[in-house]
Amino acid sequence: MKPVWIIDDDQSIRWVLEKALARVAVPAQSFASASEVLEAFEGGMPSVLVTDIRMPGQDGLSLLHRIKQEHPDLPVIVMTAFTDLNSTVAAFQKGAFDYLPKPFDVNAAVALIQRAAQTAASDPLAERGPIPASNEGIMMQSSSPAMQEVFRAIGRLAASSVTVLITGESGTGKELIAKALHTHSNRADGPFIALNAAAIPKDLLEAELFGHERGAFTGATQQRRGRFEEARNGTLFLDEIGDMPFELQTRLLRVLAEGSFYRVGGSQAINADVRIVAATHQPLEQRVAEGRFREDLFHRLNVIRLRLPPLRERKEDIPALVQLFMQNSARDLGVPVRRLAPQALQVMTAFDYPGNIRQLENFCQWLTVMSSSQVIEAKDLPPEVFGLGRGADSQPAYDEHANADAGAGAAARKEAFGAIGSHDAPFAPEVSWVSLLGREAQARLARNEPAIMATFTRDFERVLLETALQYSRGRRMEAAQRLGIGRNTLTRKCSELGLNDDAGD
Repeated sequence: MKPVWIIDDDQSIRWVLEKALARVAVPAQSFASASEVLEAFEGGMPSVLVTDIRMPGQDGLSLLHRIKQEHPDLPVIVMTAFTDLNSTVAAFQKGAFDYLPKPFDVNAAVALIQRAAQTAASDPLAERGPIPASNEGIMMQSSSPAMQEVFRAIGRLAASSVTVLITGESGTGKELIAKALHTHSNRADGPFIALNAAAIPKDLLEAELFGHERGAFTGATQQRRGRFEEARNGTLFLDEIGDMPFELQTRLLRVLAEGSFYRVGGSQAINADVRIVAATHQPLEQRVAEGRFREDLFHRLNVIRLRLPPLRERKEDIPALVQLFMQNSARDLGVPVRRLAPQALQVMTAFDYPGNIRQLENFCQWLTVMSSSQVIEAKDLPPEVFGLGRGADSQPAYDEHANADAGAGAAARKEAFGAIGSHDAPFAPEVSWVSLLGREAQARLARNEPAIMATFTRDFERVLLETALQYSRGRRMEAAQRLGIGRNTLTRKCSELGLNDDAGD
């Protein structure tokens, strides 16, 4: 059996992989630089090549490019500790078999190497198609394993026009991922057209999607192209697809099945040469079960699903995002960049961000505007950071010496937080609402109540919306911003929950 070649300037990485491969009887040979391995090609060939990206001298991507030109059938696995979307896609563009982010699980790495060797042995002519370079510079970075899986999926999907369904909570960046799918696809030269199904009135949505002929309805004084036509040869992003009216779902299903459509009032079929990327924050399976979303349309859209993790599941990314958003806010306002003190950053990182990245960005804008100091302390943070995101039974991340006793812990938190402006920071009660929720759920489960999840979700949203509207004196724009959601989303939810008050902005 040919050996596996490992190229990394870090001796410890080489040693770990060598020992792990030896345990499964796979021979391995290590190299510290690209120049060493290029010399070795003069005397032999590996079964699989595993290379780091960032190394002294020639980097791993350049090495990958050269090797795939001279040995296109050789499986190459790229590994790096600097995980970002561009480097992931670039690795697949240059023909990498797969992408291994550091730190990696040794057993998973060995399994990947074995799979690469088996693939090469069973199909030596197998090779990934090239992915055209993108003119756009969408840069996304994350050290979160969940986001690294998303990056890897984008790299794999880039050369395909398969339909993708992006799921995730509001504010997680679904449209950004959709744009990345487009930018790194073979349709990158075509348009990227987005439509939010929740933001357009039901009566207008059909014409927005498919266009209309002159005289098709009152007010249609001229022919108009819809989003399907505007996105020809490109990508159509259908955001909040779960909110699409049921009758319009039927027409969308027909377009996806037949590949053509008619303008409203039209009789000429129009070819729909678009890639569909859909997104939703709603559980479509539940909506299908409730009869609010067509099951056949769900299966048409759910070809490839990408789940974006909420920010609370990728807290390791918060410090870098804070730095980015603080820089952006300072640039937009023309002021010096504010810096967070270590304790303040720990508090920001501990918060759960129900509004996700959008809410974090709003906080950073608030800090840039409201802070009078270049260094932001914990007491300068928005009040919401102290009132949400952590139960009373858990100690804050920055409080290393908090007493395990609940009362002592509360006192320690109060001293650490200090005062915020003219108001004391709010503190969690002795029994957190999360604990009370757990008790209530347990009681309802014991009573065999049906649809507990749907009931709790509806009650939770109702309380949040009513409280936010009361706090903002009925100003929906402010309420939506404080909740970390869009105004259209708030309006739609108010309608669904029967909170149609007369207050406006």
